[in-house]
Formats: sequence, C-alpha cells, structure tokens
Amino acid sequence: MNIPVIITIVLIVLIVVWYISIYNKIKMRRNQIDNAFSSLDALFIKRNDLIPNLIATVKQYMTFEKETLEAITRLRVPANRSSQEYVQDAEADKLLKQIIIQAEAYPQLRASEQFTNLQYSFNECEEQIAAGRRYLSSSITQYNDAVTTFPGNIIASMIGMQKHEWERATEAQRQNVNANDLFS
Repeated sequence: MNIPVIITIVLIVLIVVWYISIYNKIKMRRNQIDNAFSSLDALFIKRNDLIPNLIATVKQYMTFEKETLEAITRLRVPANRSSQEYVQDAEADKLLKQIIIQAEAYPQLRASEQFTNLQYSFNECEEQIAAGRRYLSSSITQYNDAVTTFPGNIIASMIGMQKHEWERATEAQRQNVNANDLFS
C-alpha cells in the first residue's frame, strides 16, 4: 500500500470518528433537556397531588381538635350540681373515656405539628422544583452551546438540530400558590 492511500483512509476515519463524536454529544445534550423536562413535570405532579391532600389532612385534624376541645368544655360542670347533672356526669365520663381513647390512638393529632409538616412539605416541593428548573436551564445552556459553537454548529446544521428555545413561565405560573385559597 502506498502512503497517500493510508493517509487518506486515516483522515476519513478521523473525520467519521469526529463527526460521530460531535453528533453523539449533541444528541446526549438534547436527551438531557428531555430528561430535565420530565423530571420537572414529575415534581409538578407531586406538588399538585401532595399539597391539596396535606391541606385536607390538616383540615381534618383541625376539626378533630376543635370537636375534642368543645367536648371537653361541655364536660366542665360547676361545683354546685343538681341530681340531673350527676346523670350527665356519667355521660361525660363515658365521653371523656372515648376522647382519651381517640387521643391515645392518635397521639400526634396536634394542629400545630400538622401546620409545621404542611409548611415543610411546601418548602420541600418548592426547593425540588427550583432545583429541577436549574437543571433544565443548565441542560438547555449546554445543548445550545453544543449546537451554536464550532464545530458542533456545522454538525447540528447538517442534521437539522437547532437552538432550543427557552421555556418562559406565564403570568399565572409566576404567581405563588395561595394556601389561603386552598383552606377555603
């Protein structure tokens, strides 16, 4: 074999390897954007499912505690009682025992703890969504860099890959979730 043929074959192989390398880099960056969108959607779904359910749970606990406090208040009887009030006292003892059983069955039924848990869950969801948005932004930047800088821009134009347009939030999406609306 002569040297010019060997050099030509080596150059063709290097160009093909270079092309494949750039092509794969661009495709991986594009897949990274799709992954980031999917991850962010999963977080939005989680928030959409979690927050209303947590608020419903907190409402139930608040109702339980309110009913418990009202029952305890009804149990308070003045020191000078009539004979009929002693009959009511027996009913009160029965009611009090039921309340104690309920409280023992659910020792953590305190609205303040539930609100703390709700606040923690709100914060956790929002932090995860913020992290997902940062990942998406980074993925788009890396992809756009790959398709707009040399030599990736040559390969990208050959295979029809274009710069990814940034996703912009609508005005409604930019507003915070109003927890007061969820409690009404």
